[in-house]
Amino acid sequence: QVQLVESGGGLVQAGGSLRLSCAATGRISSSVAMGWFRQAPGKEREFVATISGGGAFTNYADSVKGRFTISRDNNKNTVYLQMNSLKPEDTAAYYCAARIVRYVSTMRDEYDYWGQGTQVTVSS
Repeated sequence: QVQLVESGGGLVQAGGSLRLSCAATGRISSSVAMGWFRQAPGKEREFVATISGGGAFTNYADSVKGRFTISRDNNKNTVYLQMNSLKPEDTAAYYCAARIVRYVSTMRDEYDYWGQGTQVTVSS
């Protein structure tokens, strides 16, 4: 069983930065891929970024490529999402997710565990 707790959300002006963290209870081993998703009001939860178990492979949604960076520290059981050059359209609840295989995935249904989410609001 893996429990995930996100933190680091908040209110920021357009062009600003935030760093989200996802702390896991239970060890995040190199066999567990991690992902970030987001959900804006009235919209479906969408893929943002994913990282392989060992951290060597990442994938990003086109809308965040070049602005967001996903990383992980397996010794600290923590995954991060560095978000730069934030835009109002990035406003959403951000969710951390884990899948019990080491390969990346952009598909929401392929993740086994989810956090409760952290709100990010970007003002114009």
